[in-house]
Amino acid sequence: MEFLSKNDLRSLVPSVFSKAPSEGLSEKYVHIPTEDVLDDLETLGWKPVKAQQIKVRKSSKNTCKHFITLQNPDIQITGNDGDIVFPQVLLINSHDGKSSFQFRVGLFRLVCSNGLVISTEDFGSMKIRHIHYNFEELQNTINGIMEQLPLTVDSMNKMKRIKLDQDQLIEFAKKAVSTRFSEDKLKAITIDYKELLEPTRNEDADGSLWSTFNLLQEKVIHGMFEYNHGVKTRKVRKIKNFAQNQKVNQELFNMALEYVN
Repeated sequence: MEFLSKNDLRSLVPSVFSKAPSEGLSEKYVHIPTEDVLDDLETLGWKPVKAQQIKVRKSSKNTCKHFITLQNPDIQITGNDGDIVFPQVLLINSHDGKSSFQFRVGLFRLVCSNGLVISTEDFGSMKIRHIHYNFEELQNTINGIMEQLPLTVDSMNKMKRIKLDQDQLIEFAKKAVSTRFSEDKLKAITIDYKELLEPTRNEDADGSLWSTFNLLQEKVIHGMFEYNHGVKTRKVRKIKNFAQNQKVNQELFNMALEYVN
């Protein structure tokens, strides 16, 4: 995994380096540059691997909402089958008064170079408000996220032990596709779900819930499948919007957990 330098971040997410918030905010609002938080996170061992900010008009470019994915190279989960997963921390912030610092748990699966944001409903998300901030509070927040890690590992291991039958596989595939298309759209198109479930690598050919979840997550997020609309065959577009990517990821993870509970 390659980490992003500050020069990389300046190019990708200029709002990280904002020295002042948007005009017109309350006097109670304390401007905390995301850069300062990233420096503190690096002290704790967490470095940025991915960054994106929402597209806005030019005047809001330096204060808009941004997303930074961080990873600690010293922390990894290795399954009995050799599958390596790295925990990640997703930092969400803005300098326009519309977002507190939000921290969410993520996972990065080495075998397919795929990152995912797991269900905040089950594993929680943590926030730091723009009223006060200090290193100790950040450290406590990151420690709190890491305390949730055993729950994440437990769910992952349970998914690996669960084998889905053919009906369940098709059912899961249909649910996964519903995160990309509206109900009306799904009625107007046809999708070869068996083809959608075809593994792209040997590691995902065991029919387990974990492998199926990762397979569907990769194909749904990256647009790695086609659909027929009348006589036309069209390829699904890759999700490029970070907020939509995060939303679909969480929905897929919740769907997978339905087969665990």
